Amino acid sequence: MRVGIGLPDTIANTSGETLMDWARRADAGPFTSLGVLDRILYDSYEPMTTLAAAAGVTTKVQLVTSIVIAPLRNTALLAKAAKTIHTLSGGRFVLGLSIGARQDDYQAAGVPFSGRGARFDRQLEDIRAAWEDETIGPRAAPGSPPILIGGLSDAAFSRVARYADGYIHGGGPPRAFARFADKARAAWEDAGRPGQPQLWGQGYFALGGEDLIEAGRDYLRDYYEFTGPFAERIAQGLLTTPQAIVSFLRGYADAGCDEMLLFPTTSDVEQLERLMEVVG
Repeated sequence: MRVGIGLPDTIANTSGETLMDWARRADAGPFTSLGVLDRILYDSYEPMTTLAAAAGVTTKVQLVTSIVIAPLRNTALLAKAAKTIHTLSGGRFVLGLSIGARQDDYQAAGVPFSGRGARFDRQLEDIRAAWEDETIGPRAAPGSPPILIGGLSDAAFSRVARYADGYIHGGGPPRAFARFADKARAAWEDAGRPGQPQLWGQGYFALGGEDLIEAGRDYLRDYYEFTGPFAERIAQGLLTTPQAIVSFLRGYADAGCDEMLLFPTTSDVEQLERLMEVVG
């Protein structure tokens, strides 16, 4: 299983210089991908723009949206931006998409929350068609970016099989990933797709003292506040020791995960260095 790292693009008060420092160091380390998250009403960076900048300071890692909330965006502009980043990075972009679950982000974007699933289906059809017909460029792109779909509903796994190249899981213990990975494989097989879907996972880590760990949990409580009491379960799932990270990675690898993205809960670049020591 390959291991990537997330950028601290949703950590409050993170400077652009810090983000690019993370990207450079990640590219020089053992990581195979660099991920970003997506929010509108939050102290965060726009994910596509962030990865376009990261493309200019990296040469090796894949650049992954984990995930972009597609229905918040104009379909043609989303397809154009993805193809552009793919070209600028020399074919290293991976477009992870989902419908999102935060109503406040939809309100901020002026997009109806209801009916977003049907709109997402149309977007996926239109993006694929535009790339295949080359009506949306740049045509110099080295092919089209792989598409990953996130989500836990039956509709999400249907989208994986119909429109995408794989599935990206939003986090949780390996046993949860194993269950949903099986659903992705089953939908893929039922649709008559050859081979197997790409399977990606995600987790959060904080390596250091108790103050840093509690700050990481506070960040997760705040970021996932919209889930109600479940936010505390997410916070308690934070990976806080090298042993916990190794066990987590082994569990996902055993469940058939192809690539794991580990996201920091603080923007201190020392976190990247500590994770290198664990996975390197």
